[in-house]
Amino acid sequence: MPLNAITVGIIIFAVSGLPSLFMSRLARLSQRVQVSLTSVGAVIGLFGAFSGLSGAFIIAAPFPWPSVGNSFIGLDALSAFFLVPVFLIGGLGPVYGLGYWSQREKPRSGHSVQVFWGFIVAGMALLVTSRHAMAFLFGWETMALSAFFLISAENEHRETRKAGFVYLIATHVGTLSLFGLFSTWRWATGSFAFVPLTAGAVSAGVMNLLFLLSLLGFGMKAGIMPLHFWLPGAHSNAPSHVSALLSGVMIKMGIYGIMRVLMLMPAGPAFWGVLILVLGVASGLLGVIYALGQHDLKRLLAYHSIENIGIILMGLGVAMLGRSLGHPVWFALGMAGSLLHVWNHSLFKSLLFLGAGSVLRSAGTRQIDALGGLARAMPWTVALFLVGAVAICGLPPLNGFISEFLIYLGLMRSLTVAGSGGAAVAFAAPALAMIGALAVACFIKVFGVVFLGNPRTMRAAQAVESPWTMRLPMLVLAGACLTIGLAPGLVLPALDHASAVMSPGVASTAGPLATLVPLGALFTMSVLLLGFIAVAASILASLSRASRRAPTWDCGYASPTSRMQYTASSFAQSIVRLFNAILRPDIHQPQLDGAFPVSASMHSHVADGVLDGWLIPSATRLQGRFRWFHRFQQGLTQHYVLFIVLALVLLLGTLIPFKEIMIYIGTL
Repeated sequence: MPLNAITVGIIIFAVSGLPSLFMSRLARLSQRVQVSLTSVGAVIGLFGAFSGLSGAFIIAAPFPWPSVGNSFIGLDALSAFFLVPVFLIGGLGPVYGLGYWSQREKPRSGHSVQVFWGFIVAGMALLVTSRHAMAFLFGWETMALSAFFLISAENEHRETRKAGFVYLIATHVGTLSLFGLFSTWRWATGSFAFVPLTAGAVSAGVMNLLFLLSLLGFGMKAGIMPLHFWLPGAHSNAPSHVSALLSGVMIKMGIYGIMRVLMLMPAGPAFWGVLILVLGVASGLLGVIYALGQHDLKRLLAYHSIENIGIILMGLGVAMLGRSLGHPVWFALGMAGSLLHVWNHSLFKSLLFLGAGSVLRSAGTRQIDALGGLARAMPWTVALFLVGAVAICGLPPLNGFISEFLIYLGLMRSLTVAGSGGAAVAFAAPALAMIGALAVACFIKVFGVVFLGNPRTMRAAQAVESPWTMRLPMLVLAGACLTIGLAPGLVLPALDHASAVMSPGVASTAGPLATLVPLGALFTMSVLLLGFIAVAASILASLSRASRRAPTWDCGYASPTSRMQYTASSFAQSIVRLFNAILRPDIHQPQLDGAFPVSASMHSHVADGVLDGWLIPSATRLQGRFRWFHRFQQGLTQHYVLFIVLALVLLLGTLIPFKEIMIYIGTL
């Protein structure tokens, strides 16, 4: 049974880190035990997940929820689809950690990373298979709290502690929204079970409330603009294989939550799809624009996660508009593009974060302007990072192109439909094209400054290639990117089954994806392009061997240095300047005074517009206005008892108004 295999995988991951607590003196052995357990759990879990993708509906719930008699867990193709990246990245990360985060080298945090790695993977797998709100929230909180401890692994650094604290606030704000969501669900349906609603079972007002609460709670975890403020700091300060899990998998749990709620409700009004589409466009454009202004390699990749969440939402918005307006082809193409980009992003973004970790381990810094010239010393890392960069830019013949192509097809189909519905969808097509172009510019900057040219620091000049334990997971991910890019027909049946779960009637009307997508043309184009790349690479290699080595043209300088190379700021300056009104870069110009000025330098910084530009200043002002309230914190027990009594009276007094408000919403 697929669900039984998945259950075994969850249990193995949950206990995988516990041996390290009892084997503190055998650091290497305990880490190898954890790797062995997670590898076995990943293989078993992937077997169950791929088995679950063989059909649209698999109903199996061996564990009853005793308090109300509802199912505890279950499996369908949508759950199985999201379980694939959970178990894949969950199994590859510890292998990478053998070389990157050795417990012998990291005795202070090695145990906690192993323990909470297993917990977060188990929590994500549990919430994806949950069929009851209480089980879902248990998995959700296991995931959320484990992520906090993983992000805070190096809590001796102030920036890491700040990132963990911001994440903890954000995740619990999202959880509070989910409490409201499931409480409203229970009030409207009479049950916490995830049972699809029939048309007319609840009023339109309640449906809108459920949709907005899910968008807020799950959107916070997904990192949708402007709810993304926790994401750049958390992903950049966590260990790199943890960043791969957070960015490649954890934020997709927010996408899964939105999809699951939409699946449980009848087709909603068109504004649901429009709102999702607008949020997707905003997240995609702003994410890549902010990425262009970053100098920290991992922070740059974190903003690209926001960009790709935007692309996923764009596909989902097209699908929901097609569902609402009665265009099944929109639904099929948009849903397939959205789901496939969930897989694709988990592959290439994990690959890029692992590549960034390889650079960090060898060069000792995440600052792009302190790197350079790594191509000679780290050829494997360079080649694999390039695969991830091409994939994230949506270029053929890799997997990012396929999912974006499906979304483009859905957007283009809207142009053939007269009316406001088609216009609402079509506006996103140029936005998606702009996102792709800016992503290409950003990764040209990254690749050129980090890997090409001459080393800018002594540590970069002494960099060496990472061990095989770090390269092997990267090779697996790169191979998966290439496989989906060259043979997309392999994943189309899984997309058909997962889309059928979302809306069986609409998906069946549209027909299988193989009839909507020009697979033959895609395959021919990819093979020809790959052949052209291979021929061009062989010609360049032969020319390189035949040519003599000489210094790069140095513009007349007698002794050029690495300081004369392009930096991340100078390379992207012309593009960043176009978006100054959005980015508001903080530029520190050198001050040269006197006949013999002292040494000076110029640097710029792009702060996050939501966290640094609004939330922190607002919180600081609010804290200043409530300083008078500190007088109530006198440490007197009788005062605290009085405060508790007053709070209870206030809460009891709000019960009747709350009930009346919910009754009013139910009548809308």
